[in-house]
Amino acid sequence: MRSDGEKMAPPSHRGVKNGGASLDSGLARLLELGYKQELKRELSVISNFAFSFSIISVLTCITTLYNYGLSYGGTVSFIYGWLIVSAFTMTVGLSMAEICSSYPTSSGLYYWSAKLAGPGWAPLASWITGWFNIVGQWAGIASVNYSLAQLMQVIILLSTGGKNGGGYEASKYVVIGFHGGILLLQAIINSLSVSLLSFFGQFAAMWNLIGLLLLTILIPSVVTERASFKFVFTHFNTDNGYGISSRPYIFVLGLLMSQYTLLGYDISAHMTEETKNADRNGPKGIISGIGISVIAGWIYMLGITFAVTDISYLLSKSNDAGGYAIAEVFYLAFKQRYGSGAGGIICLGVVAVAVFFCGMSTITSNSRTIYAFSRDGAMPLSSLWHRLNRKEVPINAVWLSAFVPFCMALTSLGSIVAFQAMASIATIAIEIAYALPIFFKLTLGRKVFVPGPFTLGRYGFFVGWVAVLWVLTTTILFSLPVAYPITIETLNYTPVAVGSLVVLLVSYWIVSGHHWFKGPITNIDT
Repeated sequence: MRSDGEKMAPPSHRGVKNGGASLDSGLARLLELGYKQELKRELSVISNFAFSFSIISVLTCITTLYNYGLSYGGTVSFIYGWLIVSAFTMTVGLSMAEICSSYPTSSGLYYWSAKLAGPGWAPLASWITGWFNIVGQWAGIASVNYSLAQLMQVIILLSTGGKNGGGYEASKYVVIGFHGGILLLQAIINSLSVSLLSFFGQFAAMWNLIGLLLLTILIPSVVTERASFKFVFTHFNTDNGYGISSRPYIFVLGLLMSQYTLLGYDISAHMTEETKNADRNGPKGIISGIGISVIAGWIYMLGITFAVTDISYLLSKSNDAGGYAIAEVFYLAFKQRYGSGAGGIICLGVVAVAVFFCGMSTITSNSRTIYAFSRDGAMPLSSLWHRLNRKEVPINAVWLSAFVPFCMALTSLGSIVAFQAMASIATIAIEIAYALPIFFKLTLGRKVFVPGPFTLGRYGFFVGWVAVLWVLTTTILFSLPVAYPITIETLNYTPVAVGSLVVLLVSYWIVSGHHWFKGPITNIDT
């Protein structure tokens, strides 16, 4: 077995001969990196893209965060903020795709950091990157599935008469029960073989595309009064009830809705050991997942925003959906046209299925990250999380990916304000995990990085620095106060939570980790 510090030949990316037959180029590169092929390599480029598209899931995030966008800037933050965030997100995706092409492993981000930070910094760099990635994904799973539980609560409320008609409003204990049931079903699906999981991934992508198209056309067509072009493209909402009047400040806070949406595309990297010709198809999955999501998301926002005429009412707790803006938009659109809101409830059901698949795909991504991280002995009980079942699925990692987010969601029983910070924690932690290997490539790894089939060439340096600076900017934005005056109820807990995570990880490293974790360890002979 080769030690991590031993020199390795540059990647060829041409496919190693095996008994006269040419190996899959992704498998050939994996062997060059020093890892066995343990997972089933059955995913096509379409399947890899499908996971990326379904985990970004603009239908999920735009819908569930529509309240936030209306509160901070309204239609202007939707239309223009989305374009700004999309452009910078693509720089991050392009930089990650270039690294993925050279290092197509399930280890993904933390492996990249280890190789690009150099021998001296490799253990600490991979430790920080890996744990930020995993914890960010846990927070993301908790946040997405809790949003689905809340959406189910609203669907039940509207189906039983709405808030003003005496409809049933589920308690916080019922909502957490929904959350647990959702995680259970997602974990069961993720325990299936990779071929079946691939089917669900492709179905999820199709559901998102068809759902986006359906709602974008249907909702504006059934409303009795559509918003004007001037309202959609120029209205800036400052009446948010949060004590903030500065338009620039409100606008930058509104960017966070778009930034939270355009996350999760690292799944294409984490699925590379299960993807054919991953050194080419992994980067394609990252870039196409972002690109198609950007276009589809902008069109979707335009479509449903033409159905918005009274922002204050939509955000009011007195509406039938209890202040859930997008649900009220859908419900009213059908009720005013047909006398019944049933069609709007069905539309919410379409969204709910998309949210479910988003959570399912996030568990897929997280379980592969845990599998790879534990393969290198970086987690407590690593041998347990690295174990595969007969279907070659990291089964224990799958169930850990469901259990930890459920525990995180239990904080909602004590303080919904503290739990709401989960979305920001997920975004910051994952974004930092994205930026670290890019930063190391631009600095410590400039002389050691050998591009794969996908390369940015001479533009890589510029694109990479734009990506790193954008992540730094969004990290600051997510830490800003979102309401004034600042009290226990309105405090943005994000910097506190992320700071606590940094202290915990560094302390764990100093006390224990540096004694036994030496970075990625190969598991085959040269």
